[in-house]
Amino acid sequence: MPDATTGFTQALGRSPTGDQPLKLAVQRSGRLTEPTLDLLHAIGLQFESYGQRLFSHCRNFPLSILYGRDDDIPGYVGLGTVDLGIVGRNLIHEENVAVEELAPLGFGYCELVVAALRDAPYSEPRQLLGARIATSYPGSARRYFQGIGGDPEIITISGSVEVAPSLGLADAIVELTATGSTLLLNDLRPLATILESEAVLAANPTSLADPAKRANVDRLLMRIDAVRAAKRYKYLMMNAPEAALPAIRAVVPGLKAPTIVPLADPGWVAVHTAVEEDAFWESIERLRAAGATEILVSSLEKLLL
Repeated sequence: MPDATTGFTQALGRSPTGDQPLKLAVQRSGRLTEPTLDLLHAIGLQFESYGQRLFSHCRNFPLSILYGRDDDIPGYVGLGTVDLGIVGRNLIHEENVAVEELAPLGFGYCELVVAALRDAPYSEPRQLLGARIATSYPGSARRYFQGIGGDPEIITISGSVEVAPSLGLADAIVELTATGSTLLLNDLRPLATILESEAVLAANPTSLADPAKRANVDRLLMRIDAVRAAKRYKYLMMNAPEAALPAIRAVVPGLKAPTIVPLADPGWVAVHTAVEEDAFWESIERLRAAGATEILVSSLEKLLL
């Protein structure tokens, strides 16, 4: 761990109100930074995140935030330097630390894959048990190949891993891919997926055993769940003849049941309900076919299930 760990712990020790806050580590600069800060603001936390800050205190919640390197965050959480961390699951897997994953956060999707050159004579990872593997995830690569019965030579590279096979440095790679485009650009094809990853909220097990800390962790989880649930649903308001209600209920049963309000016109009702984003357009088509009209669609900001 960095020598600054003790200083961080002292600096994050108390909130402006004097309470003992939770300590949360987030990525200071990288692909998870913006969506992480957006999430924290969406759940109502007020804090400063500008410039080159190393830490800040929330003004309206007992939480202090440490801005650090993403690959340091699993260690911070595992050692108890912080209580919580928002970090990619791939890094927790790589560092192999004892933390508890509390919730997936719905961003930072990627996969850790085994890949080889398109014309290489390999069709599965077992053919690489005696090969040379280039990777920036040596721990994950080594454990994966040991798990399938081999111990290939692991060559650790900090960047541009995808070019290693073309340069003759390695026979294959283990590396992250989000879209697969970098693999294609380097004439690589995936052979297997080691891990599916996204940003997660991870916790130190000792912190979770503290009743006071656990209560505040649960408060944060409730807020995160509400924001994430709102993104999964759209709110619909529509008019329909009463005779169409059975068919409409079959399409959108609602979270428990749709809200039905009589209209001034006899035989007509207004129906309010929520529909999952993934099935939105299919649901709209079926609702129109069932007799719904004047369908109004709204986004949800928070949804407490």
